[in-house]
Amino acid sequence: MVCCQNTQGQYGKATLEGYYGKLSKAFMQLIKQSPCSGEGQRHLKIDCANGIGALKLSEMKPYFPQEMVIHIYNDGTKEKLNHLCGADFVKVHQKPPGGLDMKPNERCCSFDGDADRIVYYYKDTAGHFHLIDGDKIATLISIFLKELIVKQDFTMAVVQTAYANGNSTRYLQETLKVPVHCVKTGVKHLHHKAQEFDVGVYFEANGHGTVLFSKTAETKIRQLVKEEKDDEKREAAKMLENMIDLINQTVGDAVSDMLVIEAILALKGLTVQQWDALYADLPNRLLKVQVADRRVIDTTDAERRALTPPGLQEKIDALVKKYKLSRAFVRPSGTEDVVRIYAEADTQENADALAHEVSLAVFHLAGGKGAPPQPI
Repeated sequence: MVCCQNTQGQYGKATLEGYYGKLSKAFMQLIKQSPCSGEGQRHLKIDCANGIGALKLSEMKPYFPQEMVIHIYNDGTKEKLNHLCGADFVKVHQKPPGGLDMKPNERCCSFDGDADRIVYYYKDTAGHFHLIDGDKIATLISIFLKELIVKQDFTMAVVQTAYANGNSTRYLQETLKVPVHCVKTGVKHLHHKAQEFDVGVYFEANGHGTVLFSKTAETKIRQLVKEEKDDEKREAAKMLENMIDLINQTVGDAVSDMLVIEAILALKGLTVQQWDALYADLPNRLLKVQVADRRVIDTTDAERRALTPPGLQEKIDALVKKYKLSRAFVRPSGTEDVVRIYAEADTQENADALAHEVSLAVFHLAGGKGAPPQPI
């Protein structure tokens, strides 16, 4: 709304109806061009974390085209905000939220309580849970946008944090040939870096993110829609123009991100399993250790290496060498006396073991409180 006001309505009308209308119109324009348009309805189950997303999505339902059917769960009428549900719960516990009944291969997603994060997931026929987090969302969006901007000669990059899965970075750089930049944790760092490119895609692994288009790119795209003689190039520009209107460039927005993802899956004719199969995540583990004072830890290299306390980084380096495809880093919490530990390796067992060993190193070298961390 602030952006709509400050741009005298160029970004849209500064009302809820303006928001619903802008997003749904762009979404309809996009799915009209999908190969499976007219082939029945697309169903999506959404866990709204008993938060604001449930209220706004139910208001927005009449704006959606009939092809898109949303089923809202955890709508706030029975349970507490984020209790055993929501994007964070699903990401951390790697399991479906309470209150949502999943059948095999159904597409499901979870918002967080204030609806600025989103993660997708499904269960396969064997009953195994598959999480599709912010890294895979950034990858899907990048594949789609890269194909469209190839013809327009724009610069494009993906911005990640140290928490991004190593295989997502590899896939983006080696298979997609998209430059990847790593910045410190926190949306403001990602947002500022993404502003340096014509098209900047940024997502944290937790599902918080968006896409930014430079003013130059936006002007050129809208111009091409009006003036381009080549049909193929004009269609590509039209798709990009609708994407610009569908993406919320001001802030992470789960509703907008959900519609972007649904549009891309429809346009590319991808199932949730095919999307998940783009690359396999490296097994990983997140832990935290209580310390007397988090300020004893200082980091560098986008928080991937510890400068203090002395000896900690050397210890982490030695531990990482013991496991295949492994890496680990530690960073102090921004709000409490806790040190967060991230580890990944070739197997879940090794990722768990590495995370535990690093947490012990932190406990002994950085002034751990209470009992030493127990093995996972």
